[in-house]
Amino acid sequence: MAAFSGGRLRGDMAPNASAKEVVQRMLAVEDAEALRKGRYVYLSKERSERTGGREWTERVVETSVGRMRRLVAEDGHVLTGQRAQAEQARLADIASDPEGFRKRSEALKNDEQHAKEMLGLLSKAFLFDGMHREGDFMRINFKPDPGYAPQSLEERVLHGMVGTMLVDTKTLRLRRLEGRLPADVNLGFGLLATIKAGSNFSTTREPVPGNEWKTAVLDTDINGHAIFFKAIGKKAHAEHTEFVPVPMEMTVAQAAAMLQR
Repeated sequence: MAAFSGGRLRGDMAPNASAKEVVQRMLAVEDAEALRKGRYVYLSKERSERTGGREWTERVVETSVGRMRRLVAEDGHVLTGQRAQAEQARLADIASDPEGFRKRSEALKNDEQHAKEMLGLLSKAFLFDGMHREGDFMRINFKPDPGYAPQSLEERVLHGMVGTMLVDTKTLRLRRLEGRLPADVNLGFGLLATIKAGSNFSTTREPVPGNEWKTAVLDTDINGHAIFFKAIGKKAHAEHTEFVPVPMEMTVAQAAAMLQR
């Protein structure tokens, strides 16, 4: 594996650390920072199946039970009239039924979950090489470890990916993670699903107020076919900006009131 010899990484990481050692230390830092993770309000611009292919600009507030969103513009045009009133009414309904909001939030699968699951698999399911410095970051390549046996269908897909990551050399935080499938992945010998070669995802993170790192850009492009010949089409592009911390104890009602202002 490549060695790092261009300066000292955070903490007790040796200058000649291998790519695997850098990844392991990065994962340890990410795990530790997750324990002190705060909550934020931010601006999101997204184009996806959820938005019907339109660009939705939304104000988002993180609560303990999920993200609450208010649509403020579509394709660059600020909502007015009945649509703006409908958003206000929707938020009022959520505030009156926080338990219903919690259940719906749990049922929704967040696109960022792909990146989180890939991050969790990195240390045990992949091999690393090609480490080199790019400015303030170390770029590290990864590929599947043939000795690892995926534990679920989701892991089968993620384990089939190759890609790269960028690690901040000062903080050992993950800056960027991107993966793609170089070949089709067949689940259940192709009877359950086939995820097509070229399917990919990437996530880019930025430091925000409060000494945290948050997802700034997220791209997902997953293609294939599932059981009964149903098409799988998962395309999304999202950009998150204007992060401002909110209280950790932010309730659903408080988040709704914040978004209604």
